[in-house]
Amino acid sequence: MRLERLNYDKIKIFLTTDDLKDRGLTREDLWKDSLKVQQLFRDMMDEASNELGFEAHGPIAVEVYSLHAQGMVVIVSHSEDTFDTDDEYSDEYIEMQVKLDETFEIIYEFENFEDIICLSRHLYRNDIRDGVIILYNEKYYLLLNDDQPFNIDDLVSIIAEYGSPSTLTVHKLKEYGKIIMQDKAIEEVHRLFK
Repeated sequence: MRLERLNYDKIKIFLTTDDLKDRGLTREDLWKDSLKVQQLFRDMMDEASNELGFEAHGPIAVEVYSLHAQGMVVIVSHSEDTFDTDDEYSDEYIEMQVKLDETFEIIYEFENFEDIICLSRHLYRNDIRDGVIILYNEKYYLLLNDDQPFNIDDLVSIIAEYGSPSTLTVHKLKEYGKIIMQDKAIEEVHRLFK
């Protein structure tokens, strides 16, 4: 489980498929309201409190994004709405608004282009040549489709060593970002920087 503070009242939690397996959950289980899912949420909030000082109390909004073969991204924020929490609720009361979404693209975010250059060496050796590289908000994004000649879980493990999964959609990146390399981006990076 990886946590990141996005701003004062919003955090991002990335759960790998291994994190879910360790807790006896599958990605499909997260769409259900079960005791295991509730315990997972409590564990996430405890860790967010300890690591980031983020206290989940009162109304919060939870957005869950299922990333194809990468795991889950959970965005938790204090809700803008104000609810009347009178005496019938304790301090431990949490009201949640939940949004669920799923994406089938493999999209990773990189702090600098050097990370993509290093990654391209590994991907090229594994016969992965395609991809699109986009620059958006001073970060680089690698977009891959899921029909790779390589096991998707292994592919994601390699990419995760260099970048972070992104919750941005391919549509937003292509509309607002600048396409640096289109089609066969991994092959092009490898050719230019080997």
